Amino acid sequence: MVRSMKLLTRDERPPGEEPVSDLVPELEVSRAKRVRVLLAAACSPLLFSYTAVATVLAVVSFAADRSRFSATGALLAAGPGWLASWQAELDLGGHPLGVLPLLPTLVVGWLAARAAARAARRVGGRTPADAVPVVTVIAGSHALFGVLIAVLAGGSPIGVNPLTAFCVPGLLAGIAAVAGVARDCGLPAAVRDRFDPVALQGLRAGALGLAALIACGAVVFTAATALSWSTVDSLFEPGFGASFGLFLLSVAYLPNAVVAALSFTTGPGFSVGSLTVGMFGYQEGRLPGVPVLAGIPSHHAVWWPALLLLPVLVGALVGWRIRTIDEDPMLRMRAVAVAGALVAFGCVILGTLSGGRLGDGPFDPVSVPVGVASVIAFCWIVVPGGFVAFFAGAHEAPEPPGEPDVEDNTEVEDIAEVEEEVVESEDGEPAEETEAEADDEPDDEAEESAEDIEETPAEPEPEPAPEQDIAVTESTDGSGDESAHGGDR
Repeated sequence: MVRSMKLLTRDERPPGEEPVSDLVPELEVSRAKRVRVLLAAACSPLLFSYTAVATVLAVVSFAADRSRFSATGALLAAGPGWLASWQAELDLGGHPLGVLPLLPTLVVGWLAARAAARAARRVGGRTPADAVPVVTVIAGSHALFGVLIAVLAGGSPIGVNPLTAFCVPGLLAGIAAVAGVARDCGLPAAVRDRFDPVALQGLRAGALGLAALIACGAVVFTAATALSWSTVDSLFEPGFGASFGLFLLSVAYLPNAVVAALSFTTGPGFSVGSLTVGMFGYQEGRLPGVPVLAGIPSHHAVWWPALLLLPVLVGALVGWRIRTIDEDPMLRMRAVAVAGALVAFGCVILGTLSGGRLGDGPFDPVSVPVGVASVIAFCWIVVPGGFVAFFAGAHEAPEPPGEPDVEDNTEVEDIAEVEEEVVESEDGEPAEETEAEADDEPDDEAEESAEDIEETPAEPEPEPAPEQDIAVTESTDGSGDESAHGGDR
């Protein structure tokens, strides 16, 4: 019965509108599914990154000449290799190894970010609070796995400090996870709501400037390597295994070389052991026989300062980006300062990660002067960027529409005063003389006109005319006979 009534009832909804009963709200993720998703996010990047490191080591060991391949040895060596991919300093028989390749770090960081983004989508993360468990689980799993590797490698020739193995992978994995969930959980919007708009524009311009400086370092490194291609070719050994290992090593250290070239392009330079290469100074020293270092020059050249035009152009680019953010020049200068601070901070991070200890031999340490490099990078952004942002942008803020000028305000006030005087005069009260009327009529003429008015005698009023009586008589036949009678009555 009820079913037949529902079928006979006509639907009064407008076309295209869904019924209220069909609008089923999104079901909340169950607790069991949430736990499974978080466990997968914690374990999947560890599994993939460890497998990738073990595969690379196995391929290198298998291709190397006069070496004996062992799958067990590759799996055991993958633990310290995994820590090295997260920039955890190793101890090789009492010799520190802190110059670790940045390319594997980018790869494992991308894996952690991808796992975090996938987990956030599966649990329905929409707010920054939803990102907290995902980031915590990924960072904690990497930290615990690093400590486990450090403990298991206690008696091996490759040692790791447990505290370093806990902090460094956990911190970097947490940063990668934050980058992965940022878009899905609305972190950029939350940051925009809490930051000054001028500071946000400065941060965006600073990110652009840092990327441009990295691109300049890549261009300089590529040009130097291309010009030294004969040296690069001579460093590869005839055997396939050794050449393949040198090739993989050079590719892994490419980001480190680009950061060193960036420091050289901006001025401070870099050092490898006793060798120091700077824009205005050069000290000779030995170099490892690695193809990625073949582009380092053997002596100073007088044309090197011409490369300083590149950071100048980068600073001008940042200023050109900021020139239209606001019509106040001082606000634009503040945005330029924020951009310079971000670039300086980025140079500190990149310089710290790209250098480190290299045993106790003649190539130790490999370093970039991060303090000097950050200050100089700040100046390269602020000086040319501030010049362009100040002079290429607007200098006077336009007046808001509909607001009259100062002269228009004066005229409006004068008109209002005249209207008030007119109203007072209509009410019978004496109206005050305006300043304009006082200026047009001299005081002497006003006094003379007043005296003439007082001396002129008043004219007598005319007497009224005598009244006459007019009588109108009407005849009986309808004709009127009008007669006037005068005299006394």
